[in-house]
Amino acid sequence: MKKKEQITVKTIVHSNIEIVWNTWTEPEHIKKWNTASKDWHTTKAENNFTKGGRFTSRMEAKDGSMGFDFGGIYTKIVPKQHIAYTLDDDRRVTIDFKGQGDTIAITETFEAENENPIAMQRDGWQAILDNFKKYTEAL
Repeated sequence: MKKKEQITVKTIVHSNIEIVWNTWTEPEHIKKWNTASKDWHTTKAENNFTKGGRFTSRMEAKDGSMGFDFGGIYTKIVPKQHIAYTLDDDRRVTIDFKGQGDTIAITETFEAENENPIAMQRDGWQAILDNFKKYTEAL
């Protein structure tokens, strides 16, 4: 079996780990930041934030033209440091949170899918991460 290509996106959030962690994991927050562009939004988010727990979100174009579900199962959680999960299409994702005081570096690495170009996938996930940063820093 061919190893899937890894894509990494990063950001630095100027906030404390408590706020960053809660904003990343709480469904009411997820619905507000989980989008790659202004013409899309997350209409539903559920999160059983435990090892073996399931998460899902529904992303839709605001004009109603299209949408998709995004979900998976958590495989590892180290509170305020690391999250790992497997998506429904069997791709693996890891997120690391490292920081001091009010600066948290987030590194998210995911296995590429085969339908869209690598640059498009990287740009989309980076846009969501950038949206997370903007939303979190405004809290």
